[in-house]
Amino acid sequence: MTDNEEPMIIDGTMAEFPLKSYNRWQWWLLVALNIFFLVVGQAAAVLLGRFYYDQGGNSKWMATLVQTAAFPILFIPLYLIPSRQEASTTFSPPSIKVLTLIYFVLGVLLAADNMMYSTGLLYLSASTYSLICASQLAFNAVFSYFINAQKFTILILNSVVVLSLSSALLAINDESEGPSGVSQGKYIVGFLCTLGASAIYSLLLSLMQLSFQKVLKKETFSIVLEMQIYTSLVATCVSTIALFMSGEWRTLHGEMEGFHTGRVSYILTLVWTALSWQVCSVGVVGLIFMVSSLFSNVISTLSLAVTPIASLIVFHDKMNGVKIISMLLSLWGFTTYIHQNYLDDSKARRTQRANSETRNDSSC
Repeated sequence: MTDNEEPMIIDGTMAEFPLKSYNRWQWWLLVALNIFFLVVGQAAAVLLGRFYYDQGGNSKWMATLVQTAAFPILFIPLYLIPSRQEASTTFSPPSIKVLTLIYFVLGVLLAADNMMYSTGLLYLSASTYSLICASQLAFNAVFSYFINAQKFTILILNSVVVLSLSSALLAINDESEGPSGVSQGKYIVGFLCTLGASAIYSLLLSLMQLSFQKVLKKETFSIVLEMQIYTSLVATCVSTIALFMSGEWRTLHGEMEGFHTGRVSYILTLVWTALSWQVCSVGVVGLIFMVSSLFSNVISTLSLAVTPIASLIVFHDKMNGVKIISMLLSLWGFTTYIHQNYLDDSKARRTQRANSETRNDSSC
């Protein structure tokens, strides 16, 4: 980074570019690209997952498997996009055992998280599911505080409280409706699974950020892809084993034959769902690496605010007064965090300019 370039200031910390080989506009371009991947991939994956259940799909483990099964396509950019070599450092690379342990633990957590999300989406409408998932920002703020030493200001606290209230409204709403034929008991199961999955997902993001900072200590895009590939490999293996052990694999042929829109549609739905989740995952891990886990979750929450509108258009989900209030609260929680980030950014830039002026005066 040249002397006339300002360091990036994200989440209240002043630091140089995470990818030092890129200049300022390239860094912003990569951040914007990862945001696009996350928002579009997540919205498409949730809608396709709800479509799978609506058209006759019923295998929770198949819905879980497709969330990571398309990871081999990430080998294409891994080998086609060269990573620039970083200057040597005093840090020695982690051992194979350490890397294996990290990828295994994160992969198992990912598989469990995906299963809970699949169960939640089975018993909830796409709009309700997305609004409950917005609670992940509140969970991540807490995990980031304890694991990543993230600042916990009054505005962040406000965001946590507001997003918690948003989820609580849906939990106590007697008029909340799941898909056709879903009882109130199953609705509660779906709610609890989605809420629990949001908490695990937030923990996963913070652990990924911690791994990048404390263990991997590499500043190349390839490490982002490797993290996604190997954790997805573990999660895919766990999901495949569970699919066979649960006996759900025996119902897949009948599920495909009975799919309301046909066998080809069944296959394409699973394929595009898998691809959408991988696009989303690249965006998530990319933002964790380049910015922070909390910022990644904020953008994910923004995407979840878009999904209810899309599900209203695609699936004609009912948007009663409680859902509308819940969505507005989610947007409020998102906005307060962004405002805190703006305040931190402004303060850090003023500090930087003051330090620069002090250095200039001293050199005179």
